[in-house]
Amino acid sequence: MVFTLKHRDAFCAARTATLSLARGDVSTPVFMPVGTAGTVKAVTRDDLEEIGFQIILSNTYHLALRPGAGIIGAAGGLGRFTGWRRNILTDSGGFQVFSLASLRKITREGVSFSSHIDGSRHFFSPEKTVELQCAFDSDIQMVLDYCSEWGASRKEAEFALDLTGDWLLRAKKTWLEKRDAGYGGSLFSIVQGNFFPDLRRQSADFCIEADTPGIAIGGLSVGEPKELFRETLAYTAELLPAGKPRYAMGIGTPQYILDSIECGIDMFDCVLPTREGRNGRVYTRRGHFSLKKSENASDFSPIDDECGCKVCRTYSRAYLRHLFKSQEILCSMLASYHNLYFLNDLVLNARRAIEGDRFLDFKKDFLATFCEG
Repeated sequence: MVFTLKHRDAFCAARTATLSLARGDVSTPVFMPVGTAGTVKAVTRDDLEEIGFQIILSNTYHLALRPGAGIIGAAGGLGRFTGWRRNILTDSGGFQVFSLASLRKITREGVSFSSHIDGSRHFFSPEKTVELQCAFDSDIQMVLDYCSEWGASRKEAEFALDLTGDWLLRAKKTWLEKRDAGYGGSLFSIVQGNFFPDLRRQSADFCIEADTPGIAIGGLSVGEPKELFRETLAYTAELLPAGKPRYAMGIGTPQYILDSIECGIDMFDCVLPTREGRNGRVYTRRGHFSLKKSENASDFSPIDDECGCKVCRTYSRAYLRHLFKSQEILCSMLASYHNLYFLNDLVLNARRAIEGDRFLDFKKDFLATFCEG
């Protein structure tokens, strides 16, 4: 992996760069669609390529349970298994495991848990998640970390931070061994620390010392107030080295994406655009709205008359509402395509604004219209 900085905005930390990976370059800032189980829900591989995505995200927890690393490895890796020809980042599955609550048990060795599918018992260690992601042939893989909840006590946050640091060193050791054996993917560490600034700094320092190819910011967008999100993101981003890619995990609303870019974040992902699309909720430059509302029944305009996607060029709000009310699968497909196109277009325009040293004006103008709508 090679990370090449291109330009930093003259008036904020927003920046553009190129992330060179085995399956092609990724221009940043970049939004990564989430294909949890090896597919971005309701969107085909060809659609993703048509929109212009250069990297997507999949999840180790779900893929390890079904179809299993053996099947994916036998296929030649996740890319060959799914037919996706570009880059793939895989999460360790730690967030999903920890959200199982009563179904999991944490020890210093790792996490044992019951499958949400059939109740079978499984165990994830930092070494195991690296081995799984190597079997998937991920271009970027994430370490196993402990994401403490919003509102957690300092004692719990310290315990989570201690485990995350220990697991990082163990994951890196296994990753180096796999790399020496021929694995070509990169490893990202994850900054935790809940919402305690000194713990965030301690975690960032630890990740910098571990010297992984990239660093992610975890533990945000977990229910905290918006201002605390912005404050913690900005504070954490400033602690990270400029010469490595920065990844804010689980960020997917237009507001949060632009906040992240302003702080110098290069990568972000979220399930929200496709989840909202499946529920008939779509984005426009004047805000988002629900297709199911009766006001759309005879509205023959596109979702967004300023959008260049094939959905807006072809279909009306009235038709999409009809599909939604009829419970037709096509509505989920078209709405999800539009939402992903919208966010990708937002990031493309943000890149252009950064290159012209006008990102702050771009953000202000976009949000003034979006939030008003």
